Amino acid sequence: MLLLQNYLDDYAKRADTENIKVKILGDISALSTGMQRSIENCMERTKNNTGVTFNIALNYGGRDELTKATKQIAQMVKNKEIDIEDITEETITNNLYTKGQPDLDLVIRTSGEKRLSGFLTWQSVYAEILVIDKNWPDFEEKDLDEAIIEYQKRTRKFGAG
Repeated sequence: MLLLQNYLDDYAKRADTENIKVKILGDISALSTGMQRSIENCMERTKNNTGVTFNIALNYGGRDELTKATKQIAQMVKNKEIDIEDITEETITNNLYTKGQPDLDLVIRTSGEKRLSGFLTWQSVYAEILVIDKNWPDFEEKDLDEAIIEYQKRTRKFGAG
């Protein structure tokens, strides 16, 4: 974790100069104070960048994210900020870690596993899934290029028959 913390401290500077927004998706409260500080500094430093958004899932679980979003919405109802009837898909989306980001178009699942493992459960509902029989550390730029070409061949249906 110390390696990641040092990486975030260094990467925040580079990301800022390259117009990259860094977002950490997950429950950082269980992490060390130093790690939380590095995460907050990195996200704060890059929050106004308008280029690519670099999401890092750290201590992330899809069910946990949906549980937290549900509790936030329930608190808004309890505080009379919204009525139950006002709860929409947009309300839920706006209470997720990825608030303000589009849903996923493509999920590349490495290691040959044919499951999402709770990865961005809400956001991936209409994503195309590509399973690759290669472990993450071995995934290279050419693999990403091939995945994008495969994705471009697909017809997106968004649940339609």
